[in-house]
Amino acid sequence: MRWTRAAVVASALSIMIAGCGAGPSDRPGVAVERPAVASEPTTSAAAAPPVAEVPKTDLSWRDCTAPTLDLLGLGPAPTGLVLDCAEYSTPIDASGGVLGSFRTGAMRARLAQTPTDVPPLVLSSGTDRSSTATLAGLAVGGGAVLADRPIVAVDRRGLGTSQPIDCLPLDIRRGLADNAQFGPGANDPVAAVTEFSQDGTIACRDFLQPYEGTFDAPHAADDIEQLRKQWQVDRIDLLGTGNGAKVALSYARKFGDHLARLVLDSPESVGTDAVTREEQRLQGAEAALNGFAQRCTGLGCSLGADPRAAVADLVKRAGDGGLGDISANALLTAVTGFLGGPRADQAVRVTELADALSAAGRGDRGALGKLILRESAATASDGQFVNRCTDTQQPPTPTKAQELMTTWGQKYPVFGESAAVALLACAAWPVAGAPALPTKLNLPVMVIGGIADPVVGGAGPASVTGVLGAAGARHATVTWQGWGHPVFTHSGCAQRALLDYLKTAKLPADGTACPA
Repeated sequence: MRWTRAAVVASALSIMIAGCGAGPSDRPGVAVERPAVASEPTTSAAAAPPVAEVPKTDLSWRDCTAPTLDLLGLGPAPTGLVLDCAEYSTPIDASGGVLGSFRTGAMRARLAQTPTDVPPLVLSSGTDRSSTATLAGLAVGGGAVLADRPIVAVDRRGLGTSQPIDCLPLDIRRGLADNAQFGPGANDPVAAVTEFSQDGTIACRDFLQPYEGTFDAPHAADDIEQLRKQWQVDRIDLLGTGNGAKVALSYARKFGDHLARLVLDSPESVGTDAVTREEQRLQGAEAALNGFAQRCTGLGCSLGADPRAAVADLVKRAGDGGLGDISANALLTAVTGFLGGPRADQAVRVTELADALSAAGRGDRGALGKLILRESAATASDGQFVNRCTDTQQPPTPTKAQELMTTWGQKYPVFGESAAVALLACAAWPVAGAPALPTKLNLPVMVIGGIADPVVGGAGPASVTGVLGAAGARHATVTWQGWGHPVFTHSGCAQRALLDYLKTAKLPADGTACPA
């Protein structure tokens, strides 16, 4: 099997991971928001809702707390936090079309007071960052959910602790990360990134052949189902955040009878093309930057009286070569990664980002370089390139991307121009059909969203509730008024509603608003 090459991680970035709105473009989505189907009051005559079970045959867990937090740059573990890592074998293709197996990585987080006789909550954050990195981040920040039950994160193929993929030549990986800002293609980044996409697509698909078609959301759902089987339980509780909501919906379609609870937190829009989805993200990123700037001003942070303007100026300087080998896109990777970090204490760490940016503005790029390395490690591996490109629907043409550089550069002045160029990273990848969505789901589903989400934007809840309504699922939406991703790690109000739902299957009142 050619997977032996994938056992070697290509760079230090990969090694770090292995340790552990409104107003989009005019392209219509396939689903529109439907009125919520309200949950019926529970009566003594009503059948008790199904519940998840404690694993009968668990994985072979090993403590990986210190190495995981060290490699992800998350600092020392809070008192009582334990991270356990494990691997299990999954079929490359559960249908039997492709033979062989894949090594899937999982991580369990628990606290000293976490009960041992309760079922775990299974987490997927898809390709936004590895699920294990997401779990490690939220675990370091604390939160009520971990005190109530353990959380088990399952990485998508090629991400985090799952079997890694080493397929991109170094120059292509660097060119995509920097939007071709450096090198011979700097004068025409659209053409240069298009060429990087072509060369990267050929390299990765040749390397993965004949398995190149097994990195979509339905196959990720198969890997979660294999975990359920290994646990020897009939039902699980599943939480999908961001892109991981696409995995959770695929699981609901294929294995809905094995779900006890389903939570979609800050879900990525479904059935949307790449341009629409990216514009939704841009709206969330700009809103999150505004929220950061307001908090920064209130704290009297080192970015001065107008933190947003200071960030915008630094991005421009980076784009003009004023930050040395730090490109504008690399700088924005750090900013977006920080604003969309899963740590529950993210809002109180505003000065960390502010100090790194202001120091870079004075010529000291050390802290910013470390932040870029940390965020790139969590969001820019070869596995993420493969999975994201597999998920991409209708990428733009180079001509359209060139047009968007101007329109988005004006409309979204901090993030827009770089986002338009980065859209072409997957331009050469063969476009697959959108994953099939649930058509019948007899399950109450909790949907959570935020008004300033820098990872997926804010249009996802309306998109997925349309799907859930069409499938006949009872559902309710909770909206958080703050900035960050995903919501449940940042909002105590959302956590309380989530815990109540997990325990009783009772949905909160549809339209519940949680204050920032």
